Amino acid sequence: MLSIFDTIFSTAVISTTATLAFCLSSQGVIAGDWPQILGPHRTGIADPDEQLADAWPAAGPREAWRREVGSGYAGVAVVDGKAFLFHRIDDREITEALDATSGKVIWKSDHPTRFQPQVGGGDGPLCTPTVFNNKVITFGTQGMLTCLSAQTGKVLWQHQTHEEFDAGEGYFGSGSSPLVIGNHVVVNIGGRNGAGVVGFDLTTGDVAWKTTDQPASYAAPSSVMLNGEWHAVVITRYQCLLMNPTDGAIGWSSPFGMRGPTVNAATPITWKTPDNTYHLFVTASYGIGSVCSTFTKTEITPEWSGTDSLASQYCTPILSEDHLYCIDGRDDGPPGAMTCIDVATGKAVWREENFGYGTLLAADNKLLAVKTNGDIALLKASAQGMTILGETQPLPGTLRALPALSQGKLFIRNNDTLVCLDISR
Repeated sequence: MLSIFDTIFSTAVISTTATLAFCLSSQGVIAGDWPQILGPHRTGIADPDEQLADAWPAAGPREAWRREVGSGYAGVAVVDGKAFLFHRIDDREITEALDATSGKVIWKSDHPTRFQPQVGGGDGPLCTPTVFNNKVITFGTQGMLTCLSAQTGKVLWQHQTHEEFDAGEGYFGSGSSPLVIGNHVVVNIGGRNGAGVVGFDLTTGDVAWKTTDQPASYAAPSSVMLNGEWHAVVITRYQCLLMNPTDGAIGWSSPFGMRGPTVNAATPITWKTPDNTYHLFVTASYGIGSVCSTFTKTEITPEWSGTDSLASQYCTPILSEDHLYCIDGRDDGPPGAMTCIDVATGKAVWREENFGYGTLLAADNKLLAVKTNGDIALLKASAQGMTILGETQPLPGTLRALPALSQGKLFIRNNDTLVCLDISR
């Protein structure tokens, strides 16, 4: 299959030849859905059929609806006309299915929580729901892992993972969104006694396997089709792992991260080049920086690393064949720099300083930057530079929840309001 960037950037700008390994079969994606963190394939790249306006009016795009929400930095998932919201009100973590067109509640499910963060931040959930095969998987800040019916909200199975696997809450509670591959739910729990990463049977909720003693990170795992077999790529507190989602067997581990007040939070991305070489890119701030590697089922070899070009706190880069687009920096530091990197060398092709920090999505030959200060920018980007096509600020305050894009609708939230914007043509 051709790189999805054939539909993200015009062929006049970028000639796409790379083959990317996306989890189409394991996620059961329907055109236009945004079923998990970072979209259909956890790459930040929307469905190829998404069509966005080429520019925004001065007042910004049309607002379809807004509603009050509770605390949390969990983005929404959108599947089959429903937007799945995970948030906290008082001492309850609540999952709601909303009509994606109107924002009206279809069903609601909740469970108790007593979580309070150790270091700043909020008290609400951090993990975006994962939706697959009519099931909704949520992972709360105190480790409550819940599988719900997407149709009714009925609890199908549930685990209090912090208690079951002796896991700590970390700085901000559990924050690694679960990954579904086939009939297994891969969860970065950070439990002790070999329960750093745990696989659950999607149908029954039974524990299928446990592996590693690594503490958890805030990075969501991703998937890669490697020589005909699906694998999970999991970033823990100090390592990046390739593992079999069926039995948890680890193919390789590579150091990533460091001790001290640091976090790993950006999702790992993988791709395959025409010479059948598989590549991995990971990034973090706090002096950790970025690493680009080649890998097989059993070995990983760094190609380049460093902090000079990119060290991103939680922005997952957008990949186009031989370039990465990302925001360098962190949201609690100086304004970040929008950056384009040559993946072969790790060198910055260009930087837009003082851009602001946030997250990126790609659709319809454009980029969407959702900044933590509430600004949203529509961008045209290439290896030659970027152009701002529109800007708006529909919400005040801090936007840390990752946005969702489905059927021309952009879903964004702060700590008290969820807004749906119509950004279609």
